[in-house]
Amino acid sequence: MRFFLSVILLSLATMLSAQKPVELSLWPSGAPNSNGLTGTEEDLEGGRVANVVDPSITVYPARQPNGMAIIMCPGGGYARLAMNHEGHDMAAWFNAQGITYVVLKYRMPNGHHEVPLTDAEQAIRLVRQHASEWGVNPHHVGIMGASAGGHLAASLATLYSSEETRPDFQILFYPVISMDPDVTHGGSRQNLLGSNPTPELESRYTLEKQVNDRTPQAFVILSADDRAVPPANGMQYVEALLQNGVTATLHVYPTGGHGWGFGDKFTYKRQWTGELEKWLREGVTLSE
Repeated sequence: MRFFLSVILLSLATMLSAQKPVELSLWPSGAPNSNGLTGTEEDLEGGRVANVVDPSITVYPARQPNGMAIIMCPGGGYARLAMNHEGHDMAAWFNAQGITYVVLKYRMPNGHHEVPLTDAEQAIRLVRQHASEWGVNPHHVGIMGASAGGHLAASLATLYSSEETRPDFQILFYPVISMDPDVTHGGSRQNLLGSNPTPELESRYTLEKQVNDRTPQAFVILSADDRAVPPANGMQYVEALLQNGVTATLHVYPTGGHGWGFGDKFTYKRQWTGELEKWLREGVTLSE
């Protein structure tokens, strides 16, 4: 009973901090690359979308901004996007903390590995370009992702092309990290790299191998009983971060499986939200 009361109070508090979202196209004049897909965007069950042809960001500005912004990359195996429970549903909760929250609707790779990362880099550019408008410090912008979206977030954190697109921190929910066939999520690997990627390409997107001392600080959460994306993905990534002197926090919950996002059915929702809120308030080291 106490748990459900806490959830209700949390929901009421966060609703009071919500503002009207702003949607911006990533590439109003056309994207610089193509995944070869055409047609129209598909709305699937459960708030999922597929065949994204006009990638965008939806921005939820905080009423009382603390200068921080977080860009969320929903998961979906690089085939579709879970836009609600791994995207929009978290907006009011982050806004209640003074955080400007951004949901990225990115294009699927369809074997064109560079496409999602191109969209993620453009998303962080846009947030920094609009920083003063949304009450954001351009040096306090983080990337977040779930499952395959976690792979995209970690890709931006390790493969960013310039300081302009380097995130200041990263938050990963049960992430795909490795492209090693023995560890990865098979569908994500297939959709990102194709059927027969070169060893060099496989290595490039095995992200624990791309960590260095300039990789942003991280907060990683997952379930020990995840059967879709082996926990070794997130755990090996955290180990690589620590070996390179990067601050990293890891929370492994005993049950929950995969894909819980912001859902109330996840037994440890109160724990992860509490830990993440505390980390964002006290655990992140940011420059001015």
